[in-house]
Amino acid sequence: MESMLSKLKSTVTKVTADVTSAVMGNPVTREFDVGRHIASGGNGLAWKIFNGTKKSTKQEVAVFVFDKKLIDKYQKFEKDQIIDSLKRGVQQLTRLRHPRLLTVQHPLEESRDCLAFCTEPVFASLANVLGNWENLPSSVSPDIKDYKLYDVETKYGLLQVSEGLSFLHSSVKMVHGNVTPENIILNKSGAWKIMGFDFCVSSTNPSEQEPKFPCKEWDPNLPSLCLPNPEYLAPEYILSVSCETASDMYSLGTVIYAVFNKGKPIFEVNKQDIYKSFSRQLDQLSRLGSSSLTNIPEEVREHVKLLLNVTPTVRPDADQMTKIPFFDDVGAVTLQYFDTLFQRDNLQKSQFFKGLPKVLPKLPKRVIVQRILPCLTSEFVNPDMVPFVLPNVLLIAEECTKEEYIKLILPDLGPVFKQQEPIQASNMILLIFLQKMDLLLTKTPPDEIKNSVLPMVYRALEAPSIQIQELCLNIIPTFANLIDYPSMKNALIPRIKNACLQTSSLAVRVNSLVCLGKILEYLDKWFVLDDILPFLQQIPSKEPAVLMGILGIYKCTFTHKKLGITKEQLAGKVLPHLIPLSIENNLNLNQFNSFISVIKEMLNRLECEHKTKLEQLHIMQEQQKSLDIGNQMNPSEETKVTNVGSQQIDKVFNNIGADFLTGNEPENKEDGLQNKHKRVSLTLEEKQKLAKEQEQAQKLKSQQPLKPQVHTPVAPVKQTKDLTDTLMDNMSSLTSLSVSTPKVSASSTFTSVPSMGLGMMFSTPIDNTKRNMTNGLNANMGFQTSGFSVPVNTNQNFFSGPSTPGVTTMALGTPSTLPNFNAIHFFPTVSQTEEVCTDLYRYLTKPSDVISLTTAFIFHFDFKILRLQHIRIAFSKGDL
Repeated sequence: MESMLSKLKSTVTKVTADVTSAVMGNPVTREFDVGRHIASGGNGLAWKIFNGTKKSTKQEVAVFVFDKKLIDKYQKFEKDQIIDSLKRGVQQLTRLRHPRLLTVQHPLEESRDCLAFCTEPVFASLANVLGNWENLPSSVSPDIKDYKLYDVETKYGLLQVSEGLSFLHSSVKMVHGNVTPENIILNKSGAWKIMGFDFCVSSTNPSEQEPKFPCKEWDPNLPSLCLPNPEYLAPEYILSVSCETASDMYSLGTVIYAVFNKGKPIFEVNKQDIYKSFSRQLDQLSRLGSSSLTNIPEEVREHVKLLLNVTPTVRPDADQMTKIPFFDDVGAVTLQYFDTLFQRDNLQKSQFFKGLPKVLPKLPKRVIVQRILPCLTSEFVNPDMVPFVLPNVLLIAEECTKEEYIKLILPDLGPVFKQQEPIQASNMILLIFLQKMDLLLTKTPPDEIKNSVLPMVYRALEAPSIQIQELCLNIIPTFANLIDYPSMKNALIPRIKNACLQTSSLAVRVNSLVCLGKILEYLDKWFVLDDILPFLQQIPSKEPAVLMGILGIYKCTFTHKKLGITKEQLAGKVLPHLIPLSIENNLNLNQFNSFISVIKEMLNRLECEHKTKLEQLHIMQEQQKSLDIGNQMNPSEETKVTNVGSQQIDKVFNNIGADFLTGNEPENKEDGLQNKHKRVSLTLEEKQKLAKEQEQAQKLKSQQPLKPQVHTPVAPVKQTKDLTDTLMDNMSSLTSLSVSTPKVSASSTFTSVPSMGLGMMFSTPIDNTKRNMTNGLNANMGFQTSGFSVPVNTNQNFFSGPSTPGVTTMALGTPSTLPNFNAIHFFPTVSQTEEVCTDLYRYLTKPSDVISLTTAFIFHFDFKILRLQHIRIAFSKGDL
């Protein structure tokens, strides 16, 4: 890698040094920047050719430089001869102006080290292309090394040389004197141009019909740069010291031979004994047969043989050569026409451009890009010619790479995209661009598409021409996938909708609907539901074609996997729109059937989806009920912890229930609940959930519960005071009113009470002296029914039964895992009341906080009130 970089560095350094040493100090460098050494040309390939640019205009040029170091080996007078010969050739070339001659853009400038002048951009000399790389950089450019001439290039190049010689012979009355591959230059467009007028000879009597050209005798002692190339020189120039226009035609024959023989001339000349060589050559020419010209195309072989004839008068002149059938090739004629295009009027140009698409496929790409494309794009300045030129430019663009398109074609298309005048030409341009829209969107950069291409499409949708609108609507779906979504949503779709609503043409309206239907797949679902479908209801016309277009959009949206229509949209907007349309009188049977078919599909899906939804809701409701039952059977963790702390309370109330609430109803109720739960069908997920809850509950049971420290009651030293007498005194007034005692409900059992925080006060005054308590409760405490509040999970009756006047019913919610408090019909007699109170007061003397809380809860039964209620009921029944 390092060696490669070093080699590259040395090459660049050497080239830079060559340029600097060759051109430094020359006045040409004041106006031109000299670039890379690209070729060589002129007599003996003595001129180095560099690419360059003009500093003021950045115009591309070729800089020809002759380095005087090449002639350091010569004597001073020989150097002067060489310099004079070179100067003469450049000065003569500068004076002559013709399309077939190399164009000089800056005259010859001389400095101490070099001669230099500037011309039109150049690719290489014909000698370089044919393999003669003398005076080129050591690393020959691949562009030259791999360059191969196409047949059309060869034909037209030779035709151009013939036309150049015709101009010199007929118009200038001049013999070039050194027509060789070194003096034929290929410019950047591939055109062949003549240079090297170092040995040109002008006629001594240009005004007369028969020009005379003086000729100098061959001087072998002169430096080679002061003599023409003898291998391409006519025999008469050496042998008879005569020169005429036919001598240039002989040179043209030898050039044709070299072109078809890889640059090799027909004869090799010994420059040391040139006379002997030419004498031998003359003998060979007199016996020249077709076998010697086998590599030359047959259609031009005889003409070459004539050009190489020993007798000058037999040789065809330049004008005759331009008319031979060999140059009637379609490609050569096409290229020739382009070179004379500036001489044609618009009618001739239009006819030529119309036929050009048939010719372009027959031409090599390099020829098209180098020769034809620049001529075509130059016609864009003529608005009337753009509709005729544009199809050919786009045809060429199809064969170009994206990089070539961006570099060579797109810059010239920019003004054409925006052209709106004249109207007729503008409409034709829109049609042409629309037909090639896929090409433009594929090869044009995104920024240029947004700024130039899409605005042209929008303009076409808004054009007054129905034909353009129809074509645009038909073409848009073919390149819709290449349009970015924001542009489609915000610019393209609104214009299509406007075209549909505002046009008076049925074809445009139908094509708008068809276009929308085809590009639905590139749109967002919600944009279609919120923007496209509501738009369909705005279309005023009821023609069958329009109705079928509307139906098509609905159907495409309905059936498309990515889009689809929600059941809410179906029920609320789509079906209410489609059903009235389906009974339009303009529809025939098939069209009506299409409507009904789509409507049925929509109804079926609507039914299916909504039915499925309702079924799912029903299942969810059933599952929720099952979960509620499961929650009743399985307490939450918090309830379980609370129950662990309330075990003593359960024991206390079980004993209390055994004392004054007898019956088996709770067990029956519990059995009934279990049977009910068994009848509920649970899903697998619910069973798994219940199993997990049970497992969690088991873990909690196995853990040591957190409970308040319970102090073991110490047997009191002092006999506990019996408060039964006090209670009896308070109840004596009620006892006297009792006549009959209702039976206690056998189903009443008080099994357990959930632990809860209560704020309770005794409503009945109690004698503080008789109710001395050591359990921590205030002696003035009492219960207020309205102040009792319990969180409710499932409504269950704590004390309930048939609606009985005067009996207070209290609803208490309990966690699902606690035993249920069943309905208790409680109407105690005095004796029962006394018995209960005696048992209750026994617990009031215990110090435990839990027992105190439980006792307070029991005192919620206001015995006085209950007794009054009992008396009222007894009176109502006639017991008293």
